[in-house]
Amino acid sequence: MEISNDLFEQAKKTIPGGVNSPVRAFRSVGGSPFFTKRADGAYLYTSDDQRLIDYVCTWGPAILGHNQPVIKEAISRALEQGTSFGTPNPYEVEMAELICELVPSVEKVRMCNSGTEATMSSIRLARGYTGRDKIIKFAGCYHGHVDSLLVKAGSGALTLGNPDSAGIPDSFARETIVLNYNDSESLKQTFANQGDQIAAVILEPYPANCGLIFPKNNFLQLAVDLCKENGSVSIFDEVMTGFRVSLGGVQEHVNIIPDMTALGKIIGGGLPVGAFGGRKEIMDHLAPLGPVYQAGTLSGNPLAMAAGIAALKMLQSTNPYKDLNCMGRKIKNSILQAAAEKGVALQVPQVGSMFAIFFNENPVENFDHAIRSDVDSFKKVFQYSIKNGVYIAPSAFETCFISTCHAGDPVDISSQVLGDAIKNL
Repeated sequence: MEISNDLFEQAKKTIPGGVNSPVRAFRSVGGSPFFTKRADGAYLYTSDDQRLIDYVCTWGPAILGHNQPVIKEAISRALEQGTSFGTPNPYEVEMAELICELVPSVEKVRMCNSGTEATMSSIRLARGYTGRDKIIKFAGCYHGHVDSLLVKAGSGALTLGNPDSAGIPDSFARETIVLNYNDSESLKQTFANQGDQIAAVILEPYPANCGLIFPKNNFLQLAVDLCKENGSVSIFDEVMTGFRVSLGGVQEHVNIIPDMTALGKIIGGGLPVGAFGGRKEIMDHLAPLGPVYQAGTLSGNPLAMAAGIAALKMLQSTNPYKDLNCMGRKIKNSILQAAAEKGVALQVPQVGSMFAIFFNENPVENFDHAIRSDVDSFKKVFQYSIKNGVYIAPSAFETCFISTCHAGDPVDISSQVLGDAIKNL
């Protein structure tokens, strides 16, 4: 770690905390972060020449593995024509058609540059469409660093112990109603009391920024139905789950269709990208057709569009979701078997290529359950794993991801290492 340690010390002189995204600092798992010099397939190669089997997958986008040849070739072809035009380009049209074809809720879509932009713009559009101000979000759901959404957020904010960020005016926070995920009664009561003031409900259909949580008791359908009954907009944040849980995201997986969807990660093929879309009558409130303004200099960037189109077409043609789920189940079962042998209380929620590890006696159904998990045990498992060549998310409150390139040795080795990590607690 000598080279990475030196780079980290150097970075801290010019970058706050030495990192450009907080969870990368490893503060919740101990030690200093490694620096990556290259990535290929299922592996990261550090500046210290360690090879790691990677279950972070750039926090989701690398479902087809790192340095994917078809995606690289698509970027290369696009690069020959230029890096950015500032005008409409053909790639944007093809990407929009693909998203509208594959994501059930999307009739029209607007490209942007990050998941945060996608959720921020979705909320603004919902407010403009309804003429209302209040939104409902759920504790532990992270929707990017948007002022009105960074209240009881998950992801890095939860990891670092400050889920309510400084710098957000009280007046903004007052327009955000925070409820517990899976609490159907509170959701129904809130609509009964304030339904005519609520512009939107935004949620991760599978919250994956405070571990991994699944809906229960028809919770997703209830949220969508209550929005419809009260003239509010239902928004699924599928930045993480879109094209990963299934080709059409969670909404296709469970056949529940929201009014709008926020997307990101996989649709950029590893390059910065975001998108938000939904019903035509809502989307047509965006400028230049309507009064809700949203813009971006690099929105629809040809390199990002080319990479994303290549990724989506590969997922269409190869349909890897059954195989990804088999890999996920193998890892889950190995970890649970080790925990049973060790006598450790452990939950491993898993769907397809996503899984999380909660040192918790009970299934985790909301934010409050998640934060009661044993983070010290997770820290020990993380440190054992990384020393033995397996890199899982550096936080007890993040989700791990699997790629198609993990098939075979990477999954077999990882299952053994993670099991051993549990047994060595």
